[in-house]
Amino acid sequence: MRLSFTVQSLAFVPLFVVVVHAVVIAAEDENSLEEAMFPAMFVFGDSLVDNGNNNRLNSLARSNYLPYGIDFDGGQPTGRFSNGKTIVDFIGELLGLPDIPAFMETMDGGVDVLRGVNYASAAGGILEETGRHLELYDKGFRKFVLAGVGPLGCIPDQLAARAVPPGECVESVNEMAELFNNRLKSLVDRLNSDNKTGRDAIFVYGNTYGAAVDILTNPIDYGFEVTDRGCCGVGRNGGEITCLPLAVPCAFRDRHVFWDAFHPTQAFNLIIALRAFNGSKSDCYPINLLQMSRL
Repeated sequence: MRLSFTVQSLAFVPLFVVVVHAVVIAAEDENSLEEAMFPAMFVFGDSLVDNGNNNRLNSLARSNYLPYGIDFDGGQPTGRFSNGKTIVDFIGELLGLPDIPAFMETMDGGVDVLRGVNYASAAGGILEETGRHLELYDKGFRKFVLAGVGPLGCIPDQLAARAVPPGECVESVNEMAELFNNRLKSLVDRLNSDNKTGRDAIFVYGNTYGAAVDILTNPIDYGFEVTDRGCCGVGRNGGEITCLPLAVPCAFRDRHVFWDAFHPTQAFNLIIALRAFNGSKSDCYPINLLQMSRL
């Protein structure tokens, strides 16, 4: 599915987080195509937005096997940790950008990087060297979106590990995520009011936590029926062992919030992308991506 819109120039930089997290950065380019809101998008993050970088790394964190990618174009695994597209795949489409290549695909110089690159790597963390957004500012980036951590206490892995009763989440884990998010939002405010960065750049906080909790609380409103079990996984909540090679996933994947023990389905990713694109301040603060494209 390819969405067509008309827009300006943007670049995504997902912030590294344990399971769920993202940041967006955009750079202006006078040579950008008319149909794109931003000339390029650069992505940094973990498995939630990895589009194949770990395929070529000596890492256990890989998803280059079926049934991963079963609903992606062509029905083949690409290294994305989902049944289909990631949040940044959908955001790229909403912004009118072409598919953004994984960094590892650009190593031989045969892939065009002028429209952006995805540097995300599964199992990426939040060490100092992985979150230097101000270095990116010094290199000319001026539009950033930092998405918060989602409700990690509600993912199948945590539900299974803590034997949580049906309809509940691990509140202690969610409280840690909220604490992180509150500080991240405060950082966005500080950067936007800073004498240096606030002068000619814009930083946006993406409230993935709030959007995810809304979906989990009101699943029927979004077309979901299963909110506490991975579509592909083993054991309690489909979260004790994550999706194994050639496993048989659930039949109605778009009715599930979670694809495996840790990651959401393509259907969930599309909703989050749309809310980041044109949602209210509760979704994207202080402005959404559509509004950012007009600056």
